Amino acid sequence: MASLNKFIGIGNLTRDPEVKYMPSGNPVTSGSIAINEKYKNKQNELVETTEYINVVFYGKLAEIVGQYLKKGSSIYIEGKLKTEKYVDKDGIQKTTTKIVADTMLMLNSIRQDKQESPQKQSGGFDDMKDDIPF
Repeated sequence: MASLNKFIGIGNLTRDPEVKYMPSGNPVTSGSIAINEKYKNKQNELVETTEYINVVFYGKLAEIVGQYLKKGSSIYIEGKLKTEKYVDKDGIQKTTTKIVADTMLMLNSIRQDKQESPQKQSGGFDDMKDDIPF
């Protein structure tokens, strides 16, 4: 029987990424993303929930995340689920699940100066409207 291990999600980084290097010299960046969901319950009240998902990036992707993203950055991630077991400092066996990302898209612009508008920083429509020939 065939199987598939695939995660696709959009979320916001919960902290500034930090690139570290494995003994082999390969870069790795780990952290988590927050995925928010809003819905109305049976009483017609708006409910907002947040899922925190651990993510790890390797290689060039780790370097890109470390260089261009920061806490709060909105990103699209594709990858696979990886579950690991470990023993904590008290000798208790625990399990953790993370996403090993293989694709990442930055969904918002990087602001160098907080005074600039996002459209200006990203080269939005306002920058090109004088060039439109019709």
